[in-house]
Amino acid sequence: MTLLDLDRPSVDSPPDGEGSVQVRLDPKMEIEAAKVFAVYGKGGIGKSTTSSNLSAAFSHLGKRVLQIGCDPKHDSTFTLTKRLMPTVIDVLESVEFHTEELRTEDFVFEGYNGVMCVEAGGPPAGTGCGGYVVGQTVKLLKEHHLLEDTDVVIFDVLGDVVCGGFASPLQHAERGLIVTANDFDSIFAMNRIISAIQAKAKNYDVRLGGVIANRSAATDEIDRYNDATGMRRLAHFPDLDVIRRSRLKKSTLFEMETSPELEAVREEYLRLVQSLWDGAEPVEATPMKDREIFDFLGFE
Repeated sequence: MTLLDLDRPSVDSPPDGEGSVQVRLDPKMEIEAAKVFAVYGKGGIGKSTTSSNLSAAFSHLGKRVLQIGCDPKHDSTFTLTKRLMPTVIDVLESVEFHTEELRTEDFVFEGYNGVMCVEAGGPPAGTGCGGYVVGQTVKLLKEHHLLEDTDVVIFDVLGDVVCGGFASPLQHAERGLIVTANDFDSIFAMNRIISAIQAKAKNYDVRLGGVIANRSAATDEIDRYNDATGMRRLAHFPDLDVIRRSRLKKSTLFEMETSPELEAVREEYLRLVQSLWDGAEPVEATPMKDREIFDFLGFE
């Protein structure tokens, strides 16, 4: 058996969302107890750094946290574990997809402050679907009863790809969070991701949570877009060198040497996770058409 054999959806399954050919989530694969957040945004915008610091901040609230990286380069949890870990796909292939041969420690690793870390990985380039990888990861976690003692699950999702496969974490999530910078490309990606979250919301419990402004001294363009569409800014993390250096030092921001500017960022993360834990109200945003957003952001 191979990944390609397992990755073919049933043609009899009902469609998932308007115009979609994705199949519905198997109810047995639902994550029942934990609060689940899926983090999206343009490639290179700092989703993994943001996700890992969200996980660390939740752990400082005393929550039991599981972070799932959904990227073939499998570096989502790098600052939590201090190393690149084997992916779920790696370990599945090593046992020829006989999941009963796997142990928890083969694919789940403990990181900073007790955060549990999983790297889902991805199918070989040009083959398969990221949706299968996410589904298989959740299946393994449930088989090993790892979700029963978890308070928070964070999916860190590859780039701004919003095809059905990489939108599949939204099937599990309570809130979809978007990381963006104060520039056209990031806001354009956010606009498309809003549409993807709303498409999944037609059949699943996921709702749009809001935007996290990252790597930006100002937020004027983000705020202007939010005012026009009904989007909401949840937090703002400026373009600080200490954040860049934390990645190089394989550290979360909660492990770096304290400074006034870093302390302010930590406090912003703690404020953000407390608001998410308390149940941030869903956002009802109206994304723009491509031509509209080009005109809105000043392109001729």
